Amino acid sequence: MANRKIPALEEVKKNYVRLALESGNYSSIARHAGIDRTTLNRWIQEYEDEVRGQMEDPASAVLSIEPTKEELKAKYEQAMKLLGEKELEVAMLRNLLKKSQSRP
Repeated sequence: MANRKIPALEEVKKNYVRLALESGNYSSIARHAGIDRTTLNRWIQEYEDEVRGQMEDPASAVLSIEPTKEELKAKYEQAMKLLGEKELEVAMLRNLLKKSQSRP
């Protein structure tokens, strides 16, 4: 069978190589990835030059997926608003249920 490289899989490998090179703790990164350390070492040998080049290029820096404080605050406020609406809806339904049960 031909050895074809799947682009999405190659990107995943490169991301783990980047993490390993940045942290220096190859064993921990391999454990996190669920792979053997020798597998990670093979990936590092294969992609190290390319990944180091990308690490030095600020244009290719990995964007943080951490939400900002403002985003978290907005999500919290939205969740609290929805919670309030649901609590009001439950109270109204309970009141309606009481009224319907008290009728003969």
